[in-house]
Amino acid sequence: MRVLVLLLLLGAPAAACTGAVECALGDRAYHVREPEGWDGRAPLPVMLHFHGWGRQGETIMGHGRIAGATVPRGVLLVAPDGLGRSWAFRRPGSRDTPFARAVLEDVAARYPLDGRLIVSGYSWGALMAARFVCEGGHRVDALLLVAGAFPPGTACAGRPWRVAHVHGTTDTVLDFPTGPDGDITYAVALWRDALGCAGHADRRYDWQAVSWLTHDRHEWDCAEGAVSLDVHPASHVIPRGWFARVLDEILH
Repeated sequence: MRVLVLLLLLGAPAAACTGAVECALGDRAYHVREPEGWDGRAPLPVMLHFHGWGRQGETIMGHGRIAGATVPRGVLLVAPDGLGRSWAFRRPGSRDTPFARAVLEDVAARYPLDGRLIVSGYSWGALMAARFVCEGGHRVDALLLVAGAFPPGTACAGRPWRVAHVHGTTDTVLDFPTGPDGDITYAVALWRDALGCAGHADRRYDWQAVSWLTHDRHEWDCAEGAVSLDVHPASHVIPRGWFARVLDEILH
């Protein structure tokens, strides 16, 4: 019987924390939610999500527009807790970058991973997601930013293969960034420069996840990847269906 129990433990993932049960990591913590129907063995892609100001990772575990998108799509959702429910994103060398790296290392020790890493964030969490990617050190397949943008000229060593940004034109928390001469694509100017989008066509079309909110989509196929920007008329929100759509575009 002892041998059987030992074999079962060795064959199972090392995870002992999920959902509302936090994963302790030193004097900090993070949260993780597994995809539905996962067999406990198949390698998983990871989405590392940085929460907005005043929240914690536990909130993300039950968020219909975030977890509701990852859970049915076979993605392991990982959400660190920010100190003081916030993030240090303003300058290079953020204390939260090595913490997030340690989170990913801990997740890799607990779960079988397939090597794909998606980094995302909302509001101040979007700025922390950009800071994490700009610090480099990890291969990032996609960077998903909701209502938070670094300006062009920000020092950024990271080169995600895909960048997707969404922002509302009536945002009064982190204002919709408009560039010179009314350039509405200014929010992704940093990434267009970094990925070599100059000279590449801006494809533009509208799409809806719900009937009452239309997204004006801009897309660029660039020398080193791809960039997209979704502009909508709402305020400081995570639009319904946005994560689901972008994950479908990335994963398939």
